[in-house]
Amino acid sequence: MKKSLSIIAATLALGLGLAGAAQAEQVKVGFAAEPYPPFTSPDANGNWVGWEVDFQKALCAEAKLDCVITPVAWDGIIPALTSKKIDMIIGSMSITEERLKTIDFSDKYYNTPTVVIGPKDQKFDATPEGLKGKIIGVQVSTIHQAYATKYFGPTAAEIKEYQTQDEANQDLAAGRVDAVQADSVALDAFLKSEAGACCEVKGTVVDDPSILGLGVGVGLRKGETELKEKINAAIKAIRANGTYDTFSKKYFDFDIYGK
Repeated sequence: MKKSLSIIAATLALGLGLAGAAQAEQVKVGFAAEPYPPFTSPDANGNWVGWEVDFQKALCAEAKLDCVITPVAWDGIIPALTSKKIDMIIGSMSITEERLKTIDFSDKYYNTPTVVIGPKDQKFDATPEGLKGKIIGVQVSTIHQAYATKYFGPTAAEIKEYQTQDEANQDLAAGRVDAVQADSVALDAFLKSEAGACCEVKGTVVDDPSILGLGVGVGLRKGETELKEKINAAIKAIRANGTYDTFSKKYFDFDIYGK
């Protein structure tokens, strides 16, 4: 009889455990399917690694979410979210007024400046006057495309758009564009590479929060309040308990969280 009761108890415990596991919320985390070091890039085995991958893992563990990494083309990532092909965007997406018309965001999880880079043997700065008559490379559907079009477009020879940041950087190295605008951290990684030895930072652009945004946040569908609260609580927790700083130190010698 004791053995029977033990078996029943064990079966009930297993059933409850499985029920708890089944209740774990699975979310598909979308990010751009392209190299964007040091935030995301595929390793030799094709696994995605980088600061933002570490952030996603820490965030999901803290929020007790079963997160599935889901690479998506950058220019289709917001439609993928709104059509429920993915549930969140963790892909260095800046919180902007324009995007807030379509989707919602968590609190920011990092904030870094925007810079312009160009060849070391050319002297110009990151102003409309400095970039007059130059071809400027930007990634399509980004805050940098919007900013360059507004501020540099009227004087530039051309604003050249690329599907990926890597393509813009490689064209700069090859001399097919005169300058590239993007996030300072992402461009720093390029400048430290063999291909990027050609170039240097020409300056930080004048900030315009209406275009460049208020930092990078997790993209969410509008109305999903419960998920947003979980994400915001998790961001706050990993910042407070030291997890955020621990994995960030593997990549940066400064506080990427910013102001």
